[in-house]
Amino acid sequence: MWAVSSSAQRREPPPLPEPLSPLIDAHTHLDACGADDADDVRVILDRAEGVGVRAVVTIADDLDSARWAVDAAGWDDRVYAAVALHPTRADALTGEARAEIERLAEHPRVVAIGETGLDLYWPGRLEGCADPARQREAFAWHIDLAKRTGKPLMIHNRDADADVLDVLRAEGAPENVIFHCFSSDASMARTCVDAGWVLSLSGTVSFKNARALREAARLIPAEQLLVETDAPFLTPHPYRGAPNEPYCLPYTVRALADVVGRPAEAIAEESSATAVRMYGLAGCWS
Repeated sequence: MWAVSSSAQRREPPPLPEPLSPLIDAHTHLDACGADDADDVRVILDRAEGVGVRAVVTIADDLDSARWAVDAAGWDDRVYAAVALHPTRADALTGEARAEIERLAEHPRVVAIGETGLDLYWPGRLEGCADPARQREAFAWHIDLAKRTGKPLMIHNRDADADVLDVLRAEGAPENVIFHCFSSDASMARTCVDAGWVLSLSGTVSFKNARALREAARLIPAEQLLVETDAPFLTPHPYRGAPNEPYCLPYTVRALADVVGRPAEAIAEESSATAVRMYGLAGCWS
């Protein structure tokens, strides 16, 4: 989850893209997209399905959003959930919070533990942000939870490549690991690919200043690639700064297709198959 400016929030949303199917949005924040209830979720998912996005995984970053994500996954069969505390909120991982996350993680429509990990960009910049030591402690606990539940670990990694790898080595990575919004360079991509981890690409791959990320994207095998919006953040070029939503995913996939020199239709099929396998999604494929 990334910050979005108030000026960006005032921009008009992107137009509907040309449909591209099948797609699964591997990481989005429906509550932050403005959804409050089942009707709002249905409207967002109908809009997304109209351009080929058949399912989404809505992600929690605090306890309130974790509860909401699980509820939303019950409102609409096209929605699945992931639960955790965002690393910047690691200070809130009390004993009571751990117990509730554990309870929510057992829900059958919770398909991942996340987003968790390390964020070394915000400490010192964001008031109330957990310090790196607390983030590492929370990350280790979420790693253990992923192992205990058998669900994929969804990692948030911002400016923390070496530290994330250090914690994964120290704790032992779960069987299934997803690096959400992968934004690192080719060296980190090689390390993750060699470890068998899955890398999820967002609209950042379309940004003009993302040369290192585009080099990394070319190294990701089809069976280790997911695509995501991270909506309402990281809207792809040429709509960067406008509010994002799951229906915008075809823009990212077509930008990625240009980067890797492969058909967008193939990326859509392959990334969706990877999402079905990683998340164990049932009922979203026809």
